[in-house]
Amino acid sequence: MSYLGVNGSITGRAWVGPGIEIDRQSEALAQETNLPRPLCQVLAQRHVAAADVPAYLNPQLRELLPDPLTLKDMGRAAARFLQAVKTRERIAIFADYDVDGGTSAALLIDWLRQMNRTATLYVPDRIKEGYGPNETAMAMLARDHDLIVTVDCGILSYDAIAAAKDAQVIVLDHHLGGESLPDAHAVVNPNRQDETGDLGHLCAAAVVFLMLVEANRQMRADNAKGPDLMAMLDLVALGTVADVAPLIGVNRAFVVQGLKVMARRQRPGLVALADIAGMDVAPESYHLGFLLGPRINAGGRIGQSDLGARLLATDNAHEATAMADRLNELNSERREIESAVRAAAMAQAEERGLDAPLVWAAGEGWHPGVVGIVAARLKEATNRPAVVIGLDNDECKGSGRSVSGVDLGASIQKLAAEGLITKGGGHKMAAGLSLSRDQLEPAMARLSELLERQGAGSGGPADLRVDGTLMPGAASVDLINQINAAGPYGASAPSPRYAFPDVAISFAKRVGDSHLKISFGDGMGARIDAICFGAFDTDLGAALLNHGGQRFHLAGHLEINTWRGRQSVQLRLDDAAAVIP
Repeated sequence: MSYLGVNGSITGRAWVGPGIEIDRQSEALAQETNLPRPLCQVLAQRHVAAADVPAYLNPQLRELLPDPLTLKDMGRAAARFLQAVKTRERIAIFADYDVDGGTSAALLIDWLRQMNRTATLYVPDRIKEGYGPNETAMAMLARDHDLIVTVDCGILSYDAIAAAKDAQVIVLDHHLGGESLPDAHAVVNPNRQDETGDLGHLCAAAVVFLMLVEANRQMRADNAKGPDLMAMLDLVALGTVADVAPLIGVNRAFVVQGLKVMARRQRPGLVALADIAGMDVAPESYHLGFLLGPRINAGGRIGQSDLGARLLATDNAHEATAMADRLNELNSERREIESAVRAAAMAQAEERGLDAPLVWAAGEGWHPGVVGIVAARLKEATNRPAVVIGLDNDECKGSGRSVSGVDLGASIQKLAAEGLITKGGGHKMAAGLSLSRDQLEPAMARLSELLERQGAGSGGPADLRVDGTLMPGAASVDLINQINAAGPYGASAPSPRYAFPDVAISFAKRVGDSHLKISFGDGMGARIDAICFGAFDTDLGAALLNHGGQRFHLAGHLEINTWRGRQSVQLRLDDAAAVIP
C-alpha cells in the first residue's frame, strides 16, 4: 500500500513507507530506550536491538576492527613491506586514479614519511593507459624499484604484474577477483575467490589501513614503534564514502572516527580542498561524497591523473592550496562535460526504454572520465543498474553503477569470461568494461539477462522510500542531531526521509536556473524552510512555485542549516504530492 496514499506524486513516483513490523519495533525501542521515535525508526530499520543501541550510536574502532590476519596473505604483505622499509629498498606505489586509489596511496606515503622513507607514486592516465596496471608501466617501475605496491587495482592484472620481472609486487585491492591470482609476492583482497567474503564491504583504503595495522603490530613485536594510525582515519573515511562502500560494521567506525580526525584540520590537502569547496561546518559523510570526493576525482577524470593522490599526500600547505585550486577548476570543467553527456544519454535511454532490467546508453566521443557519473545519474533516475559507454572508433569504454541487491561487477566479469567483452570487472555497485563496437549490442543484451536473474527491474522505477512522518513543530535541531547519531549515512545505510503531511506553502522562490526555496507550515505556528535542488528539471518546481494555496504532502531529508553562527532546521526536498480533499 502506498504511503499517505501517494500512488503518483508530482514527479510520478509512488511513496513506499516502512512495514508494520518496523513500526512495532520502533515503538518498542522508543519505550525501552526513551529515545525519540524518529531515531528509533532508523534503528529499527537497521535491526538494532535495545541492548545494542549505545554501542551502535557510538561505534568504537577497537571493538569493530577485524584482525588483519583474517585476510589471506596479510602477514606476508606486511612483512615484505617492512623489509623494504628497514633495508631502504626503493618502493613504488601504483594507484588507481579515483578517490579510493588516492586515499590508499596517501596512506602509504604518509606512513612512509613518518618513517623517514619515500616512495614513487604512479597513477595511470585514464585516457592513454586505462584502468589498472599495464605491462609498460610495471616493467618501467620494476627496473628502478625493488618493491611495487598496487592499491585499489591489480587483482586481475596478470600480464602487467608478470611484466614486473625485476621487482616484487604486493597487491592491495578490493575488486572482485578471478579464479586465479596474479603472480605477486602477496595478494591481499577481501574479495578474492578463496576469501569468506565477510570483509567484502571494505574499500581499498581500508585494506591498506589494515596492512598498516599489521605492519605496526609486527614492529611492536620487534620493540619498535610505528606511526599513529588513528590520525590517518580521515583518509580511510574519505575513501570509504567516496567509493560508496556499505556503511556497515567497521566501515561505520572508520567514517565516524575519520570525520572526527578530519574536523581537526591537520591534513593540508583536505584543509585546502574543504576551504575552496566552501565547507564552513564540521565535516559529515555528505561533504565527503559530494564536495570533496568529486573534486579529488576531477584530476583522474579529465586532468592530471595523480593530482588527487598528491594533494592528499602532501604536507606542504602552499602546495596543497595550488593543487586544490587546480582540482576545483577541473571539477567545474567536468560538470560541463557531464551535463552534455548526461542529457544525450538520458534521451537515448528513454528511447530505448527505462523499464528494462538494464538502462544503458552509448555515444560517440563521450568522455571516459564522466561516463561513470552519468551512469550513476541514470541509475538514480530509474532505480535500475545503468551502463554508459563512450565510443572512439572501434574502441568502446564504459562504466556502470548498480542498485542494492544486484551484483554488477560479477555480471560484467562473467561477460569477460564468456568473451562478450574485451575486459571488465569491479565490485557489486560499480564496474568498468572495454569492448569493441561489434560487441556492444550482444554484450548489453546478455548483461541485461544476467541482471534480470538477480532481480533487476523488478522494483518500480519511481518508488520513493519514506521512513516516517513528522509535523513541522516536532522537527528541531536537537532531533536532527539525535537522528544523525545513527549515521553516518550512505551506501546500505540511507539517510532517513520524512514526510510532512498536509502542509501549506507560505513562501516560494526560484533560485538560479533550476532550484527552488520554499517555507511551509501546518497552520499551528511552526514553519520550516526547504530547498529543492533541480526542482525545475521536473514538474516539481512549477507546481510548488505556483501552488495557489494548494496543500501538499512534502518528503525529504532533514538537515541543519548554519548561517552566521545560527542553526535552523531545513528540509532538503525530494518530492511532493498534492493533498486530495
